[in-house]
Amino acid sequence: MNTQTKGKIGILIEEHFDETEYRRFNEFFPEVGYEVEYISNLWGQDKLVFNGNDHEEKITVDVDFLEVKPEDYRGIILIGGYAMDRLRYQVSPQADTPNQSPGVEFLRKAVNVEQLKIGTICHSLWLFCATPELIIGKKVTCAHNIIADVENAGGVVMYEGGETSATYVDGNLISGRHPGVLEDFLKVFMQEIEKK
Repeated sequence: MNTQTKGKIGILIEEHFDETEYRRFNEFFPEVGYEVEYISNLWGQDKLVFNGNDHEEKITVDVDFLEVKPEDYRGIILIGGYAMDRLRYQVSPQADTPNQSPGVEFLRKAVNVEQLKIGTICHSLWLFCATPELIIGKKVTCAHNIIADVENAGGVVMYEGGETSATYVDGNLISGRHPGVLEDFLKVFMQEIEKK
């Protein structure tokens, strides 16, 4: 069996993640030669268990944001569901101070890594909304029910055929509408990662 991979895909995750995406990521990326590694804020623990939206899937995560760098990965994906809302939580927010949650801090570093592809799908642009300087002017797509959140943070939502676009690429940011377009999203994400 060939144990070599083309690199790692880091997937940001928390409680209430989208289970359709989770299952497909675990199948798709190994099939095309990439290792999947889930990353989260472990709150000082060695590992944490997170449950999916439908309470059918659970994952034990043992990789903390503080232990890795975005440069360790070929691509980063922010999983859908409500996980990214949870990752932007701050214990002690301060007035006139940017969000300092570990997930947001990791995202800030990731967008500054040249050539690193970042994928968002469904609700996961919520993490970007916590740090608007990263999304202002970016053309994206997302779930219909967070359009106002994305636009209020400065993102430019793209449309086609009476709904948000299925997928959209703006530089290193690859976005997908929701799990219903997951296969298209994965195809586009992989094309972007493997561009020469």
